[in-house]
Amino acid sequence: MTMTTPSTIATVLKKGIGGLLLGSILILCLSSLPSFAQKRIQGDHAIPEGIIHIDLWDKVAPPHDNGVDYSDLTLEDKRQYAPQIHVALPAKKGDTPTKAVVICPGGGYALLSPFHEGYGWSGLFTREGIAAIMVTYRMPYGIKEIPMEDVLQAIELVREHAQEWNIDPSQIGIMGFSAGGHLASSVATMAPPELRPSFQILFYPVISSDPRWMHKGSFNNLLGEMASSSQREEYSTDRRVDSLTPPAILLLSDDDRGVPPMNSILYYSALKANGIPASLHIYPSGGHGWGDRMSFPYHEQMTAELTAWLRRL
Repeated sequence: MTMTTPSTIATVLKKGIGGLLLGSILILCLSSLPSFAQKRIQGDHAIPEGIIHIDLWDKVAPPHDNGVDYSDLTLEDKRQYAPQIHVALPAKKGDTPTKAVVICPGGGYALLSPFHEGYGWSGLFTREGIAAIMVTYRMPYGIKEIPMEDVLQAIELVREHAQEWNIDPSQIGIMGFSAGGHLASSVATMAPPELRPSFQILFYPVISSDPRWMHKGSFNNLLGEMASSSQREEYSTDRRVDSLTPPAILLLSDDDRGVPPMNSILYYSALKANGIPASLHIYPSGGHGWGDRMSFPYHEQMTAELTAWLRRL
């Protein structure tokens, strides 16, 4: 497989990024070094102090290779996009192990949004005595197994370090945003039972392959544009809910035009049909992709409701 490197990506970027809006194959390949795009979209962000960064595949080779060479990335870029976990631990209070949440940023399976859908959440969780572990998972580039492989490896690493980090290995949840919500719900419904999380937090998630509600870009980037309807249905996570699916909270805006609210409604309905505890929070406005941004009109209400739900677990 031809390896994509930062230098080749930078060369193409100089020619312009208009093709990204058209979904061209060339520009999708540029997402192998998304720090360029992220800085354009998000501006400057600081990585919180005290974060522990660990390579996902330092001790073992991943089952699948997406063809991207991450070795030439700068340290800053590795902490935004190389396959790693980024761990924020709460202050230790006694010997009682804490919960943990593995966080999957969104980005349509083409890039990641690691700040407002990742690092920015560490404070809320650690204040609640919960470890926050963001995973910067690899993009699939036609190999659909790759994102889930990375998240399952992240869960394995958290369990491996559970004693060191004072984490209860039976209380590891998952959180995801948009396409990261699809990934989180895939792990919650499709992973082997022993690797499924104990709870799930989904923000405006991509869920359904129904053409009326499907986020086409995410499904195309994960499965390929030529995927059949049956292949897409296999990754329609509302269809994969079963009795082993963990409790969930879903948070989204009613006016979301990026990922229609029916995605969350279908998932919530499937959870309830299977007797799974679930909470659905639909805010009147805010659109898509707000994450932890204070500009979201219901930010304080949202964080209060999420915190209350976490305390009830």
